[in-house]
This record gives sequence, structure tokens and C-alpha cells, in this order.
Amino acid sequence: MKSTTERLAVTAMMLAASTLLSSVIKLLDLPYGGSVTLASALPVMVVSFRYGTPWGLLAGLAHGLIQLVLGRNTLSYVTGAASVAAVIILDYLLAFTFYGLAGVFRKMKSQPAAFVLGAFVVSVLRYISHVISGCTVWAGLSIPTEAALQYSLIYNATYMLPEMLILIVVSYYISSALDLQSAELRPLKTSETGLVPRILAYIAGALVAAAAIFDIVSIFSKTQDAETGEFYAQALVEIPWILMLVVTLVLSASAAALLIVRHRIRETQKEAA
Repeated sequence: MKSTTERLAVTAMMLAASTLLSSVIKLLDLPYGGSVTLASALPVMVVSFRYGTPWGLLAGLAHGLIQLVLGRNTLSYVTGAASVAAVIILDYLLAFTFYGLAGVFRKMKSQPAAFVLGAFVVSVLRYISHVISGCTVWAGLSIPTEAALQYSLIYNATYMLPEMLILIVVSYYISSALDLQSAELRPLKTSETGLVPRILAYIAGALVAAAAIFDIVSIFSKTQDAETGEFYAQALVEIPWILMLVVTLVLSASAAALLIVRHRIRETQKEAA
């Protein structure tokens, strides 16, 4: 039974790590809210996975409050108590508290599968929260009133999809390497033979995620008007399609090659055994 003192100490360190990753180490900042980070939600997810959903939700709520304090200037763009309350609840408290649900699958036999599934579910829930906020509170402000739901779905996907991909890749790596529920965070016992095949799989996944992120950023950085925030279909001609194709093909081919090498190494190891 893990003591309350240990839980508080670990949770405090994890919240500090999440804050650092979300506020200092940003890969992309969108002009009308939203950013892509280096798996800033992961520490909160680890808390939930180690100590259970109730404690994880408290950690997620604390993370949301910290994000609210750091992003308090956002509230100056909305008027009225109801709108301010809606932004606080939907874009901060609910959106980040959802990460505390990452531990709901912790009883699954495969830790990597449970942790990755948790990363996917909580990312989708956060995305839905932002979409609801976008098509209600932000409609007529940073989001056009016409087709507000469609715009909100697209706009929030521009940062949440890369954020989710990065989170899933890093989650898989961490949960495959460490026993997240052990007190010492010792290496996870796995049936995988050899360290090299696992590393190759991680790198292949990272390359695929990088290709997806590059494509998303390339498309939406051109189609979104910097002044109004609206999307224009005619701007599709300005997108560097050739560069996108080359980058996607190179990264995807590299990932495929790594997986082929990984497969051959595993087959060789099985024959030697």
C-alpha cells in the first residue's frame, strides 16, 4: 500500500514535469489557442496509472488549475460570467482533468496496451471538450459563427491530433520499458527478445508520428488566415505538396525498413534459441 506521503511527493513532481513540458517545451503554438507539446500529459497519466483513477482525477484537476493560471489571459477574450465560466470548465478543468482517467485500464494484462489505450481515450475526451467550447463560447470570436461546429472540429484537430500521436508514441515507449505500478519503477518484464528490436519499433513509431505531424502543420499553417483565423480552401494551392509527399514517403519508408530489420532480428534470435 503506497503511503499518502509518497503519493503527494510523486504527484507534485509529476505535476511539475507536466507544467514544464506544457509551458516551456512547446513544439507548436497556434495563434487562436492550442499547442503541441512533448507529451506534457504523460506525467499526469503515470500518476493515474500508479495510484488509480480517483487520485489521477485529482492530479488532472490540479494540472488543469495550473494551466488555467498560466493561460489566464485567454479569459480576457470572452465577455460575461457564463462565457468565462464555460471557458474555465471546458478548456481547462474538464479538458485536463480527463488525463486523470488514464488509469482506468490499468488492470489489463498488457501494460503497454493499457497505457496506450488510456492515452488515446483521454486525448479524445479532451478534444471533445475543446470542440464543445469552440462551437459555443468561441463562436463569433476566434471561430466563425457559420459552421461553428465544423470549424471547431477542424481547428482543434490541428493541435490535438499531433498532440495525441506524440503522447501515444511516448506512452508506448515508457510503458514498454518501465513497470509503472512498481515502487521503484523497475524495468518491465516482457516477452520481447532483446533490446534492439524494441528500440527499432519505438523509432519506427516515432517516424510515422513525425510524418503525420509534419503533414498536419504544413496544411493548416497555409489554410488558416493569420488575422481572422478562418480557413480558406483556395489556400490549398500554397501547400508544399511535393515536399510533404517526399517527407512522408521518406519517413514512412524508413519506418517500414526498420520494422523489416526488427522482424529479421527477432527471427534470428528465435532460431538461435
